[in-house]
Amino acid sequence: METDRIYLRKFESSDLENVFQGLSHPDIIKYYGISFDSLDATKEQMTWFADLEKNETGIWWAVCSKEDNTFLGAGGLNDLCKERKKAEIGFWLLPENWRKGIMTEAIPLILAYGFNKLGLKRIEGFIETENHNCKKAIEKLNFKLEKTMKDCEIKNGEKISLDVYAILNN
Repeated sequence: METDRIYLRKFESSDLENVFQGLSHPDIIKYYGISFDSLDATKEQMTWFADLEKNETGIWWAVCSKEDNTFLGAGGLNDLCKERKKAEIGFWLLPENWRKGIMTEAIPLILAYGFNKLGLKRIEGFIETENHNCKKAIEKLNFKLEKTMKDCEIKNGEKISLDVYAILNN
């Protein structure tokens, strides 16, 4: 799956350092539900990527530059429910790739895969209410805000609210 600037590929064991760089970076993990403090601990995430696909509960890809094959970030689908024909979208980019339109190129590829290859009817995004940049990006892609779940989770000892966005395959 590709655009003029990027392509999505399955994760490889050589991506371990890139995933660690992302999921240990304070600006990424501020709004991301997982973080790691070592390469060894990051292997858990790599196993999760592989298990998602093996168990058919989702799929994630490395987002890479077509120009020089640089790893830019990650995105994919998880919590796939074939019975209800829905999944949750997730993504993150290394900070040096923010505000370059990369996710607004990558997410349509992920949506097309979910809708066309997996036959999904609904793809949801659960975004921390304070994550304004992410909400702006997903709204540009026609996700609609459906509701806010107030104080629904505890993160770092604090209650957080999540905004639920969705896009339907009509």
